[in-house]
Amino acid sequence: MNTATRISHTALGVSLLLALAACSKPADEKAETVEAAPHEQPAIATETSEPTFESLDKKVSYGIGINIGTQIAADQNIEIDLDSLFAGLRDATAGKDPRLSDEELRAAFEAINARAQEAQAAKARESAQASAAFLETNKQRPEITTTDSGLQYEVLQSGDGEAKPTTSNTVRVHYHGTLVDGTVFDSSVDRGEPIEFAVTGVISGWTEALQLMTVGDKWKLYIPSEHAYGERGRPGIPPNSALIFEVELLEIK
Repeated sequence: MNTATRISHTALGVSLLLALAACSKPADEKAETVEAAPHEQPAIATETSEPTFESLDKKVSYGIGINIGTQIAADQNIEIDLDSLFAGLRDATAGKDPRLSDEELRAAFEAINARAQEAQAAKARESAQASAAFLETNKQRPEITTTDSGLQYEVLQSGDGEAKPTTSNTVRVHYHGTLVDGTVFDSSVDRGEPIEFAVTGVISGWTEALQLMTVGDKWKLYIPSEHAYGERGRPGIPPNSALIFEVELLEIK
């Protein structure tokens, strides 16, 4: 088992191997190029090269590079040194022994993972503090109603209906969701299409609020993180984030 395989359980190792797997050929597929002479290795292009893509292998090589680059760019926990990256690629494709030992590489990957975890924990703490401070200030406003659960809401417009959704209903709504700093993370309004879902099929802050609304109501919800996505967060929503939604109830089914 080579070094790359042994350390592939780390976050970056996994992302690189997945990128390679996405573009690699099956093991039993024959290459469609002339076999290289002994000891000859294809050159690995650097960022200053201007490759052409006239062969199948060059096109696939470029695709592998795009996949690896996309995976790397998405990982904000490491600043990739391209010279070192290309050196590793050249050594591996040339069959050379790694310049760093297994122990050195393992220690480096463990350290980068520990750094990433600490950065995530720090971000979660910052988000929790900002959310708590925002909600504490927000609830002092006279137009804000705070429920026993800690959910806050503001009535923007009132409908003329009387029926309210129950946990057995499906509803159709328009919504616009932001973080407390105003960052938009999701919006049916921006997409121009309302969404339909079960009252119990959403975060608990929504489930509670919907059962208080009637058709035609438009409320602004301020949802504590424990009634949203909590410590886990989700893409675009940091852990421990309070969420703000403008919600318009269009229909109860």
